[in-house]
Amino acid sequence: MTTSTVTYQGNLRTQALHLQSNNQIITDAPTDNHGKGEAFSPTDLLATSLASCMLTIIGIKAADMAIDVVGTKADVTKVMAADPRRVNEIKVTIEFQQDFDERTKKILEAAALTCPVAKSIHPDINQDIHFNYPNGQ
Repeated sequence: MTTSTVTYQGNLRTQALHLQSNNQIITDAPTDNHGKGEAFSPTDLLATSLASCMLTIIGIKAADMAIDVVGTKADVTKVMAADPRRVNEIKVTIEFQQDFDERTKKILEAAALTCPVAKSIHPDINQDIHFNYPNGQ
């Protein structure tokens, strides 16, 4: 079954349609690559997908453990390389709103690091992942 359809709109913009939900995503080329930068670039989506996947897996594990992770967020930084132009590094900092004991932290962090996107990204792309909790640890 087809997951999505992507249509080139012109001016370095695409529109992706998720067929099951009918949700849409617009992408633009970034300003450093001839684009307008008015939406996520395809490489922004790659980096953002890593954080989204990690938060989803954390949510699944948290539900299994009957703990609340609502409000947890991730800050994402994509670092590009040249020649060839590619994503070189993805930095993700996950900010929990709740504090947990050390055992729970280890379980949630391990779950995040084994999310399907993390395991699908080429090993040449550095994944620099950090976890922060309200008490600073």
